[in-house]
Amino acid sequence: MQHIITALVENKPGMLARIVGLVSGRGYNIETLNVGPTQDPTLSKMTLVVPGDAHVLRQVTLQVSKLVDVLRVTDVTGKRHIDRELILVEIATESVAQRTEILDLATLFDAEIAGVSQCSITLQLAADSNVISDFMLLLKPYHILDLSRSGRIAVAHTNNGDSPA
Repeated sequence: MQHIITALVENKPGMLARIVGLVSGRGYNIETLNVGPTQDPTLSKMTLVVPGDAHVLRQVTLQVSKLVDVLRVTDVTGKRHIDRELILVEIATESVAQRTEILDLATLFDAEIAGVSQCSITLQLAADSNVISDFMLLLKPYHILDLSRSGRIAVAHTNNGDSPA
């Protein structure tokens, strides 16, 4: 099972390296990792997707929360949350008909055109991971020139004034 863990951390040099080292040093894998600033420039929010069972989840959340510069760690997997992933994919277009097929597929998934050249089209799609995977499956017959996936980011829904990480 994949667990989505968010952490609110102080925005200090080396924080990312400490968390990655802590998790990987204990033999756990991080499938995706995203870090970005929050509305407070002194804080960053990290989203880690960690595969494993309940034991792995407990160990990762416990170890990360022990770090001094970590303010809060939350497992949002079992809670109400919204998660998204961004993909940028450049696809070769060898004919007008092929370009039309790709654009039709993009329309079905609400993907946006990020760039167009004479021999390729670049699409961007922000969606949940299942939609991204379905989109990529349907793009397999085409020649993918380049691909970037952001990994997941998540926001937990708050209840009764609870504050998410």
